[in-house]
Amino acid sequence: MAFWQHVPHLDHTARGLADAMLAWQRRWDLDLVKIMSSGVYCVEDWGCKVAYQGSPNGAKICTQHAVKQTADWARLKPLDPGRGALGRELEALRLILSGRSDDVPVLHTVFAPLTIARKLAGEQLDRDLRDHPHAVLGALDVITETVIHYVAEVGKAGADGIFYASQTASRDVMAEGDYSRFSMPNSWRVLESLGGGPMWTMLHVHGRQIYFDRSATLPVAAMNWHDRLTAPTLGDGLRRFKGAVVGGLNESETLRTGSPAAAAADVADAISQTAGTGVIIAPGCVLPLDVHEENLEAVVSAAKSPR
Repeated sequence: MAFWQHVPHLDHTARGLADAMLAWQRRWDLDLVKIMSSGVYCVEDWGCKVAYQGSPNGAKICTQHAVKQTADWARLKPLDPGRGALGRELEALRLILSGRSDDVPVLHTVFAPLTIARKLAGEQLDRDLRDHPHAVLGALDVITETVIHYVAEVGKAGADGIFYASQTASRDVMAEGDYSRFSMPNSWRVLESLGGGPMWTMLHVHGRQIYFDRSATLPVAAMNWHDRLTAPTLGDGLRRFKGAVVGGLNESETLRTGSPAAAAADVADAISQTAGTGVIIAPGCVLPLDVHEENLEAVVSAAKSPR
């Protein structure tokens, strides 16, 4: 069982983020720590300006994109993973690992290369995928190289795994053919760079109308998606994917506006769908900032109660 929440007023420093993650774990005693780095940390060092502007889920956004026109893709150069925002996140990871009170697994959030490209360029990405795909493909090589080097440093820092997030595997974002061409090959490169090592990988597929089956071919141990909002169900996903499924909680409705009884019912249903095997009880995505704490207490109680 696990759940996670952004800390937009604290995640701009390594110490602030680390202290927030450790306090969250002390409060809830979860089965894993998913580090809640800002969702745009991965593009700061390429020149994106970022800020929190009041999103209900605590997400920061790019207020000024680094890629404003097609020619800007060629200006992207590989980043040093030990410096800037990337270095800040590695320091937060080290502080969390040294500050945890037991051996709870710690997963660091890493974004898929095409997701990073989307953060870098916003709507410009859609235009360039259509009109100048080779410009984007060249930049994706640079981004992928950076992510591979960054993931290697995450492993050296001692992380138990990564939470690998894709925000483009959805019909609402792009056609499946574009996802297959521009996203999947680079995700394979990143994930295969782990070389079957000790780091455990959870794939998060964001959004509705997701390309579940295609994403499920990636070499990951677990998959997380908005199973209460889009197909497949948790039980169906377990039958279609070779690893563990992560979900069962409706973070945007039940946990935010429902009752503790409804939250506990989500847990019971998730366990029923999967027969309690191969499942981690979790939300489909980040918790809203105004989620009801008593609902989280009900989730913890239901998940930990004897069967």
